Amino acid sequence: MVRTLKFKRLTSTAILPTRATAGAACFDLYADEQQWLDDMRTRRTVGTGIAIELPPGHVGLVCSRSGLAAKEGIHVLNAPGVIDEDYRGEIKIILARQPFSPQWPSPDIVMIESGMRIAQLMILPLPQLTVEEVTDLTTTERGDGGLGSTGV
Repeated sequence: MVRTLKFKRLTSTAILPTRATAGAACFDLYADEQQWLDDMRTRRTVGTGIAIELPPGHVGLVCSRSGLAAKEGIHVLNAPGVIDEDYRGEIKIILARQPFSPQWPSPDIVMIESGMRIAQLMILPLPQLTVEEVTDLTTTERGDGGLGSTGV
């Protein structure tokens, strides 16, 4: 069953999300403004100029683009960013550069240009759950073993 994903342009320059290929899992999101990033000293919120109406029972997850991460060290800072089903405002992306080598921080500045693909949007179904307080939880092999308890 094909569902419609509704987007609204908030500016005349906004680019609607696209899929790079028919089999792509995510929609590419585009910058609708110019920003700059140098190294981890900066983070920028970049507007996309679009708003979304998610289908009922779905969530939007904003993820980094692998090409930007590999080539420029640019990541979505709060990845994955969450877009709630009832949010109707502009989708904004928080971007930052992450150091990869001892040569960082880099003096180079990367410009985020309007029209540049800056993130990916994944749409997933979200189960509707209720909260129930209990006195005991079922036991598992792992139990309450936390960080690193299953090995490195």
